[in-house]
Amino acid sequence: MTETATHLHDTAQLPQVHANRNAGLPLDLDWVARVQANTSAIERRAATLPGRRTVKKSYQAAWLARAITLIDLTTLAGDDTPGRVRRLCAKARTPVRADILDALGLPPLTTGAVCVYHEMVPTAVEALAGTAIPVAAVSTGFPAGLSPFHLRVREIEESVKAGAAEIDIVISRRHVLTGNWQALYDEMCAFRAACGEAHVKAILATGELGSLRNVARASLVCMMAGADFIKTSTGKESVNATLPVTLTMIRAIRAYEAATGFRVGYKPAGGISKAKDALVYMAMMKEELGDPWLKPELFRFGASSLLGDIERQLEHHATGAYSAAWRHPMG
Repeated sequence: MTETATHLHDTAQLPQVHANRNAGLPLDLDWVARVQANTSAIERRAATLPGRRTVKKSYQAAWLARAITLIDLTTLAGDDTPGRVRRLCAKARTPVRADILDALGLPPLTTGAVCVYHEMVPTAVEALAGTAIPVAAVSTGFPAGLSPFHLRVREIEESVKAGAAEIDIVISRRHVLTGNWQALYDEMCAFRAACGEAHVKAILATGELGSLRNVARASLVCMMAGADFIKTSTGKESVNATLPVTLTMIRAIRAYEAATGFRVGYKPAGGISKAKDALVYMAMMKEELGDPWLKPELFRFGASSLLGDIERQLEHHATGAYSAAWRHPMG
């Protein structure tokens, strides 16, 4: 049997992929216990990718344009104001100057979403009216996730009521650190139920989970509980998105799809501010999960400064010269 025929034979044994969102499944503690993570092998694999996978010239411009559509343009500051959020939404509507798009022959673009605190959801919804750009709200006592449980659930409900189409929740890290997978599963199920039709992104805060094995197991449990996305970080931890963590999480996604047929999205957040870094993450997604995960339905960057650097790189492709950062403001 040829290599191609063998591949087709193996693929035929996989469950049919569901077009609808992840429905979850009962907690399988045996499966969770079997999950391991070879840290040294994961780190070696992650370290080789930036040097092996590059795209150049017009291909790079096309990938960077795609990256813009994958950005959850985010403001999560204590001094956020309605004016700042409206400016951010204006940038989400028109993330790249029209003259750059025209020079490169690119169509109009928008970002994947705008992500804000609950208080700013109505402002963002109003500012994005008439577009297909969803509003995402961070919730459940973001970023620590230590407020009373009933208040965390109520916060989700209030954000959905205010018009948020996506909810970024934070898990209780203690459940992972103590191996209380039933508690994590029950918590995630409650959050998913509170979201209703809004899609839920489970923030694992991977920098606080202690090991890649914990990251892999927490990823699996959240998917079993119905998470539509799994996300690395709040952006407030000392360690946020990294390539080893990304490889661990997306391989958990791959295993979950192989077993259930459900596709779960992935969102790295925190520390991704350069266009070249976005290209590396996109290359890893393509190699490990395939082209379907290079669309906003299944992949997002949690970022804001990333957009400015991508726009700057696109202007270089159009003009041959690098411009100052102030030429590409967020609002």
